[in-house]
Amino acid sequence: MTAIVTAFRPKDQVFQDAAPVAAMYRDLGTVRAEREVTRVLGELALAMSNLADRVRAHEMADLGRQFRLLEHKSEQLGLVSLGQVAGDARICLERRDSTAFSAVWARLLRVAERCLIADPAALDWGP
Repeated sequence: MTAIVTAFRPKDQVFQDAAPVAAMYRDLGTVRAEREVTRVLGELALAMSNLADRVRAHEMADLGRQFRLLEHKSEQLGLVSLGQVAGDARICLERRDSTAFSAVWARLLRVAERCLIADPAALDWGP
């Protein structure tokens, strides 16, 4: 008997709030705001990379703090979904629920990919 395996490819809805970035542009001006957005996006990408390395190595100590940092940086740029899912991952860790953490971690990777690897020209960051 041949087994049929169906691969599901979930596509999460990513919510963004343009207000924080618009406020940066208003308060800092275009050049400084673009630098700030680029800096924070770089920090988010680095944080996700570091988290991925630690999760892959099963080094779970102090990850809650790292997820909280990811939440905060996401809020700075209005990346609502990324911040919410990072918070969900932190809660799973606090509750020591490894099954839920695995599911939420997979979702966080999908959301981060859509937020951080997306074509910057396709995102509406300006005022």
